[in-house]
Amino acid sequence: MKKTLPILVGFLLFFIFTLVSFSQENGFRWQQKVDYTMVIDVNVENHTYKGTQNLVFTNNSPDDLDRVFYHLYFNAFKPGTDLEQNSRYSSDDSRSMSKKLLSMPKEDWGDVQINWLLQDGKPVSFKIEETILEVALNKTVRSGESSVLEMEFFIQTPAMVRRSGKNSEDNVAFSMSQWYPKLCQYDEEGWHANPYIGREFYGIWGDFDVTINIDKDYTVAGSGYLQDPELIGHGYAPLKEGVVHGEKISWRFIAPNVHDFSWAADPLFTHDFLDIKGGPRMHFFYKSDSEFVKLWKDFQENSAKFLTFFSETIGKYPYSQYSVIMAGDGGMEYAMCTFIDGVGHPTLESLYSVTSHEIAHTWFQFLMATNESKHSWMDEGFTSYIDDEALNVVLQQGKKLPNAKAYDDYFNWVGLGLEEPMTTHADRFKYNTGYGMSAYDKGSIFLSQLKYVIGKEKFDNSLKKYFDDWAFKHPRPNDFIRSAEKVSGLELDWYLLDWAQSTMTIDYAINSIVDNQNSTTVNLQRVGQMGMPIDLKVELVSGEKLYYNIPMTKMRGAKPLEKAVLLDSWSWAKPYYSFELDVKKSAISKIVIDPKGEMADINRVNNSLVF
Repeated sequence: MKKTLPILVGFLLFFIFTLVSFSQENGFRWQQKVDYTMVIDVNVENHTYKGTQNLVFTNNSPDDLDRVFYHLYFNAFKPGTDLEQNSRYSSDDSRSMSKKLLSMPKEDWGDVQINWLLQDGKPVSFKIEETILEVALNKTVRSGESSVLEMEFFIQTPAMVRRSGKNSEDNVAFSMSQWYPKLCQYDEEGWHANPYIGREFYGIWGDFDVTINIDKDYTVAGSGYLQDPELIGHGYAPLKEGVVHGEKISWRFIAPNVHDFSWAADPLFTHDFLDIKGGPRMHFFYKSDSEFVKLWKDFQENSAKFLTFFSETIGKYPYSQYSVIMAGDGGMEYAMCTFIDGVGHPTLESLYSVTSHEIAHTWFQFLMATNESKHSWMDEGFTSYIDDEALNVVLQQGKKLPNAKAYDDYFNWVGLGLEEPMTTHADRFKYNTGYGMSAYDKGSIFLSQLKYVIGKEKFDNSLKKYFDDWAFKHPRPNDFIRSAEKVSGLELDWYLLDWAQSTMTIDYAINSIVDNQNSTTVNLQRVGQMGMPIDLKVELVSGEKLYYNIPMTKMRGAKPLEKAVLLDSWSWAKPYYSFELDVKKSAISKIVIDPKGEMADINRVNNSLVF
């Protein structure tokens, strides 16, 4: 026994070291766990519902917790709230939310009431501050332990103002997102109990078991798998012989490993479905009395192609169903589904655009669940990039740079001198337009420009590596960069810092050329603050084209090159760079920096020289 003990200890230490190393290599980071069981009873006449919630909270953090917080999102939808006040004093068009809220009668306000709350069967004290419920726990939830939190609640559904509510523009009765008391996220940065002002969300992974008791004429759509569909009908399955519905039907949905649950309901929903070969079943719900019925039938086939494109390009869609639902306002992504309004997308082109975008969010927000309040560009920007790519492929648009509009928007905004850092919290942008430019446009450019830096093949594989590393987790900006570094073999921290964490701009110029009789010296200049590797094309009078690549020293390498000549690296700190062309000046017709236009150079006039 004495002889074997050191061996056992040594083996145990080796095992622990191996486990830790493996976990770190695979991007492991602790994250909380929640399991919700909810039952609600809906009053369709006054759009209220009473419900119970049983929440098993597992504290996987290293910290002991003596309090918890919940989001009560519907409390935002009334006069005087943070949402209304922020909208009222906004610098641009987001003021419209305040106008709606101030004009609403009280019966259209949102309201969340907590009737009682228990921890492990015993009452706990709590207080509500608008959209946040703070609970003082009787028993500390220690690291590695679980606790059961139970409550009864009563909720009045607000009129449709932002994302969720009753009677949408399409007259959908219930568009129910962020509709339940939702436990706030606790991560390495502490609690994220931010008041809701209408922007973004951040949730905890877990399993949802939700039962919705609602009038029998209503069709329910949303997150999760409907249990016993043969007892429900409504297009999910043929109704079992002999089943007779009472006044209400109990719809039970189970959604495994998601960080949110949403649903919509209406008595006039048409329910279509389409099975994707080797993939999920896609469900489509839309109003039978809508003027857009034909449109919502025509776009279904390509919607399936969008989902397939993302599944093949990023990583396989892990659930067996996905639903596109006429509900909400605009378009918004949720677990296993999206809400898209019909009125706001009256053409096939607009419906394609929003559907592609919202389906793409399944990967960039849901499966890789960033904190979209802090890193909105990883959510909206990555989605915007990949949905432009999908539209280009599926609809055969033939665009050389699918997200060219993002570049134009960025150039215009920078030209106005209004750019704010991408690190700005989503709620804190001065202008709503500024948020859009930063999150959607500059975030999209982040990816297309990274493809320019590391090469298309390495970039494509980086997206897949990122999915493999971080699906069903909460990645942060550096996590994505590390995935790209591992695939490309290049150092990329500079790119994240300069592009995503500053407002430095890119501007490279052909400064001059010098005729050396039998050769030509090309003099380049970094005018902007941000350094970049340079692709350069030389067109000869003969029609021949010569390609060159100048890596940046901080990359510690270069992207794979097919036909380009690799030149010496250019240190970012040095504003000037020269190299020799083994051709006479008279043989040159044109020199171009970044001939594909993938680099966000704010002054493309000085990128080319024509002889």
